[in-house]
Amino acid sequence: MINGKTIVVVMPAYNAAQTVEATYREIARDYIDHVVLVDDASHDNTPELARELGIETLVHPENLGYGGNQKTCYQHALRLGADVVVMLHPDYQYTPRLLVAMASMVAFGQYDLVLGSRILCGGALKGGMPIYKYISNRILTFVQNLLMGSHFSEFHTGYRAFSREVLTSLPLRENDNNFVFDNQMLAQAAYFNYSVGEISCPTSYFAEASSISFWPSVRYGIGVLKTTLQFVLDKRLRIKRYAIFSATGRRLET
Repeated sequence: MINGKTIVVVMPAYNAAQTVEATYREIARDYIDHVVLVDDASHDNTPELARELGIETLVHPENLGYGGNQKTCYQHALRLGADVVVMLHPDYQYTPRLLVAMASMVAFGQYDLVLGSRILCGGALKGGMPIYKYISNRILTFVQNLLMGSHFSEFHTGYRAFSREVLTSLPLRENDNNFVFDNQMLAQAAYFNYSVGEISCPTSYFAEASSISFWPSVRYGIGVLKTTLQFVLDKRLRIKRYAIFSATGRRLET
């Protein structure tokens, strides 16, 4: 626990057998109450390895996509009584050593949501982010900040900490089940005026780390632009309403 708050780490996993142990070994268990891995129908032995490590493991019988995996992660964490939930990819791309810092920023009420930014302090390129991904990250983030009136260093990190209120109040079930879920979720947090903090996060790109390939990256980029347009039409221009920004949209079941 941190500041009397229950901390749950969730790991959305897909073919993470080569990296899940290294990731789990660096989690500061003295402060983390539960670690949950949700396997999205991997083709390797990720679930078996996770269970051998003592990680509470859930398995999707069919692949639901990255966003669908997160929905299961958050729903289960809330049922465990989480006050703060941190999403950590089990591919060892983001360092687990920042878990306590990120969770503390939420647990002490400084922010509702905290992002581990690869851009602050130049961590992305130093960690081996492909140049085309870095350039697209910077362009998309610039466009979103400009149109949405936000000031994030990046919209596209997968390392995030959330308060319970954020996870129970956002209409997360309205979001897609693919990679754009991440961007929709951050746009929702901005739409409903939740406070968002950032912390500099080193990252590592290597063969075993999961990464979106080129064409899925293109589809993700299109989804990001679509989400941004919806935000502008709904919140800023008020000429059309969208379910992902609806106060009565479908929420996670707890």
